[in-house]
Amino acid sequence: GSWCSAPLCRGGALQKPTAGLACAVGRPLRWASSFSQPGPTESEPSEGQVFLSESCVKRLLEITEGSEFLRLQVEGGGCSGFQYKFSLDTVINPDDRQGQRGGARVVVDVDSLAFVKGSMVDFSQELIRSSFQVVSNPQAEKGCSCGTSFSVKF
Repeated sequence: GSWCSAPLCRGGALQKPTAGLACAVGRPLRWASSFSQPGPTESEPSEGQVFLSESCVKRLLEITEGSEFLRLQVEGGGCSGFQYKFSLDTVINPDDRQGQRGGARVVVDVDSLAFVKGSMVDFSQELIRSSFQVVSNPQAEKGCSCGTSFSVKF
C-alpha cells in the first residue's frame, strides 16, 4: 500500500508554479536559517518561514532517503483558487528557500513561500487517508474541506 493517497513525484521534473503568483508579493521575504518551534521569544515568528509539526518530522524521516526532502509548492487551481502540492525532490533550485527541523528538510520556492509563510506543515493520518497538509496558514482566507485548496487574503 502507498503511504499517501496523493500522487507523489519522486525526483522527476517538477512543474514551476503558475507564472504570476509573484506579483501578489509586495515586500521582500526573509527565510530563517532553520525552522523552529513558534514561540513567544521570537519577535517575528511568521516572517518568511514555515514550521514543521512533530508528526511531519517523524514521517519525513521515515520516507526520505539520502538527499531527499519534501518540496512544498503553491499552484493556481483547486476549488478555492490556489492549491498546495507536495512532492519528494533532491534538486535545490536557485530560487528555493530551505529549512529543517530534527533532520527533516522542507524546501519552498520564493513564489510559493509568499503564500505559506507562517504556516505549519503537518502529517495527518486518518482512517480514509494519510497526507501532508498545510495547517493554520495566515496568508489563506478560507480553505476547502479537501485540505489542499485555499484562497488568499488581499
